Amino acid sequence: MTEKTPTNWTGRDDAMVEHAIRRGASRRDLLKLLMASGVGVAAGGSLLLRASAALADTPVSGGHLKAAGWSSSTADTLDPAKASLSTDYVRCCAFYNRLTFLDEAGQAQMELADSMSSDDAVTWQVKLKKGVLFHDGHTLNADDVVYSLKRHLDPAVGSKVNSIAKQMTEISKVDDTTVKIVLAAANADLPTILTLHHFMILTNGTTDFTKANGTGAFLCESFEPGVKSVAVKNPHYFKAQGPYLDSFEFFAITDDNARVNALLSGDIQLAASINPRSMRMLDGKSAVKTSVTTAGNYTDLNIRLDLEPGDKAGFIEGMKYLIDREAIQKSVLRGLAEIGNDQPVSAASRYHNPNLKPRAFDPDRAKSLFAKAGLLGTSIPVIASDAATASVDMAVVVQQAGAEIGLKLDVQRVPSDGYWSNYWLKAPVHFGNINPRPTPDILFSLLYSSDAPWNESQYKSEKFDKMMVEARGALDEAKRTEIYWAMQEMVANEAGTIIPAYISNVDAVTSKLGGLKPNPLGGMMGYAFAEYVWLNA
Repeated sequence: MTEKTPTNWTGRDDAMVEHAIRRGASRRDLLKLLMASGVGVAAGGSLLLRASAALADTPVSGGHLKAAGWSSSTADTLDPAKASLSTDYVRCCAFYNRLTFLDEAGQAQMELADSMSSDDAVTWQVKLKKGVLFHDGHTLNADDVVYSLKRHLDPAVGSKVNSIAKQMTEISKVDDTTVKIVLAAANADLPTILTLHHFMILTNGTTDFTKANGTGAFLCESFEPGVKSVAVKNPHYFKAQGPYLDSFEFFAITDDNARVNALLSGDIQLAASINPRSMRMLDGKSAVKTSVTTAGNYTDLNIRLDLEPGDKAGFIEGMKYLIDREAIQKSVLRGLAEIGNDQPVSAASRYHNPNLKPRAFDPDRAKSLFAKAGLLGTSIPVIASDAATASVDMAVVVQQAGAEIGLKLDVQRVPSDGYWSNYWLKAPVHFGNINPRPTPDILFSLLYSSDAPWNESQYKSEKFDKMMVEARGALDEAKRTEIYWAMQEMVANEAGTIIPAYISNVDAVTSKLGGLKPNPLGGMMGYAFAEYVWLNA
């Protein structure tokens, strides 16, 4: 019998093998089947690999997925405007939709919007898709969009993107499927801005968020803040494909090792954001695989400029020289990171300033600055938690460096539960963890403008605020880039945020999970994984 060569393989062979795999045939059974069909052992082995890979990339409908994030709180919410944790973002992406969404290439694509157009980047016309149903059967219309966007302008709502939404000076209905948005100044980034998780669309007049009435791929069956949520497939979803899962359950396992163990034992099928230290547990485990996204996520050390010791001249600059960035990249983050330069725009952005080099590790210079600040020998509390990725290990690295020059850093490891509400933004010296954002304007608006809702170091500069507005309206890319480069330099030199590295997010999943891809908005496909993944048998 003549063995078939790769050039003789046919689509029929591929289909035959894929069908047999779906029926649960073993490798031995498959090889017997191929040999009986005239395919030899060597060629058959290669065919099996190819067929298995093709099968893994073919969406499969059905199944219940259990996924675990790394943070949760009793403040977990189904109100997109107030979302602040990964658990909030995952649920918002499952239950609601945005006007636009960010694809894996970082480009804004239409979702509930059929089109967005503008002649001057000031006045925008949004045409909506027709026939989209909310979970309660209500048909999407312009009133829903106007209400959803205007909520962010109401101080009583407490929207996390209020400072970003303020640029929308008019949001009005043109007709049932058309909305007009007028900006205070030109901003060509509006379609990208609306990809943020907070800009999900609600039904007109929504005030009850005990359940989520959205247009999303899943219906909310149950939701317990700080505990878990259960979602079931939306049978009337407007997109032609997906979701593939029948249902999924989402909750948090805050301890990294426990999250990995739950994956290895089969209790969950997705373990989000694995700490580099815990990744050793995955070595040699063929039943799991990892999805790596490097898109600008970072853990930063925040020193408030308005509180001791951050208000003492020289302390923050000294801390920036005390950070051994290379040790953090290689030892703490196991190489899964790019060294940072104390500003939030990573090399993944086309606006990243490559000329702004990270400060060198210089303990002697740091010691001189601390001495001038009168802080050598005094004990300085540093708040860290597993809630902020790798912050505890980073804190220890900095503590050891400080001890060698006479700076006493009292690292206080606090529980994950309640960290974001009790310590983040509040403690004089503490760690944060920031998810990727698609534009510099969003990062600066959320984190560094004088009215930023998450101004981690209380950095305030009228010059910076004016530059932010100027860059936002600059339609000349060269001019916009020039301004963003200068703003990055200001943050690196003036703010109290120390960003030692841009971290690669690693999600660990069962090898049976298909469809998971990197996304510029962060891990778990920008938190939208549930709509796109499937479980192979």
